[in-house]
Amino acid sequence: MIKAIGAVLVLVAGTLIGFIQAARFAKRPQQLRELAGGLQRLETEIGYGYTPLPEALKRIAAPMAEPLASMLRAPAERIEDGSSADFQAGWEEAISSYGPLTALKQPELTALRRLGSILGMSDREDQLKHLKLAQQQLLVEESGARDDQARYEKLSRGLGILIAALVVILIV
Repeated sequence: MIKAIGAVLVLVAGTLIGFIQAARFAKRPQQLRELAGGLQRLETEIGYGYTPLPEALKRIAAPMAEPLASMLRAPAERIEDGSSADFQAGWEEAISSYGPLTALKQPELTALRRLGSILGMSDREDQLKHLKLAQQQLLVEESGARDDQARYEKLSRGLGILIAALVVILIV
């Protein structure tokens, strides 16, 4: 009886691990698309609206899902409350804090870090150019993420179940 309960618990745990990993593969393209759209809205705010950077970041973060919204909102809040006078430091801190909570991988986070070194530090035209470059890089990464999702999402689910079943067989 106890072995049966243990076997069921191991199967459930393995299956959940597989499904969690599969969900991560599914979230990455969605987050990349949402982030690219947010950067496009930021480009519009800076290019046509002449909106100050902290206010623009808050506006584009408002409709976004967490943790991306917090990652974009945090630098603006740090500047407004006076805890950080340097936008680049606040941006870097936000990416370091919220980046691991997202499904984004290192290349995307590096592109965002690079973008943060330009935002607020150069003229409007240069910022717009770098925003476009970051959008293009995120869209390329999204294409790769879709390929990974198609390739590994089902595999992760199945592998979680199979490894859990192997553990159960070895235990029993």
